[in-house]
Order: sequence, then structure tokens, then C-alpha cells
Amino acid sequence: MMMVDSNLKRENILPSEKAFAYKMKLDVLKRQGNRSDLTSSQNETKFRSDEHLATRLGIGKETLHRYIRLTYLIPELLKMVDEGNISLTPAVELSYLKEDEQMMVFEEISYLDATPSLSQAQRLKALSKDEMLTKDAVFTILNEAKGNQKEVLKLPVDKIKAYRPKASTYKELEDFIIKACAYYQRYLERQKGRDR
Repeated sequence: MMMVDSNLKRENILPSEKAFAYKMKLDVLKRQGNRSDLTSSQNETKFRSDEHLATRLGIGKETLHRYIRLTYLIPELLKMVDEGNISLTPAVELSYLKEDEQMMVFEEISYLDATPSLSQAQRLKALSKDEMLTKDAVFTILNEAKGNQKEVLKLPVDKIKAYRPKASTYKELEDFIIKACAYYQRYLERQKGRDR
């Protein structure tokens, strides 16, 4: 328990590390809860291990259970959670799928380069529960356009600042890039006109 506690105090702890640490701590508390000499006298009410642990960690009981659910993910999906490619809540929903179904979802995520939203993960879970989750269903659900999803171009700021050296906000840099693209487009059109 002391080793787990010291690991949890690290500044940058991955969701998977939290998940397994919380699970280990909860398992220990549950085992202690079975022994009356460690937690209470025979006449006292036993505490709920999950509530006790959540309070000690300073998190909600539901948050504790969400993290512990991550331990049911296949390593490939868990790695995506650690890398920030899949959010915690959709990952929890995916944790209810069977291992072979999770692998199927992972393969489609890799193929489509699209991660599930919460509602998509919930639909995948519902199909799994009804034993109707197929590769085609996974493909169809993951291939849907998400309402809040926009294509984003990422550029290293240091490369842009070489052309715009003064300190700028991200908004100013964005405006500068858009104007530069418009200027370049006009330049290409003028060049095309001269070549005729």
C-alpha cells in the first residue's frame, strides 16, 4: 500500500497507472474488510471499501469505479487512453466489451483513424450486450461524422515564428497564416495569368 501511495503522488501519472493502483488499493481494503480485527469490532458496522478509498483519495466513488473499469481494457486500447487519444468516459464504456470485441474496435480505430465519442461507445456497448456487435457495425459507428469534430492542422509554433518573429498569440498566428495563404493564392493566380 505504501508503494502504491508513493506512486500515486507522482506529478505525471498515467490513467492506466491510476487504474491499477486504485484497483490494488481497493482489493487490499476489501480483504481487510473481511477481518474484523483490522477494521472494526464485531458489533460495529463495516465501512464500504470503495467509499472509504474514494474519500481517502479525495475523489468521488463513481470516479474511482471509472478508473478501475479501465483495468478491463485490452492493452492496445488502454495505451490509447494513456496517450490521450481516447477519453476516460468512452474508454469506460468500451471496457464492458469482450476482449475480442475490444480488439475489433481497436482495429477499426486504427483503420479509420477515428476514436469513439461517448455516445458511439455507448452504442457499441449496447450492441455487445445484445450480442449484435459486428465488424460492420463497428465500422459504421466509428465512421460517422461527429458534430463537434473539425479537421485541425497542427504546425510547430517555432517554425511559424521564424516567419513571424514578434511574440504573437495563437489567434494572431492563425490570422497571419490565413492571410499568408490568401496572398500566396493570389500570387499563384497572377503567375498563371502571366504564363498564358
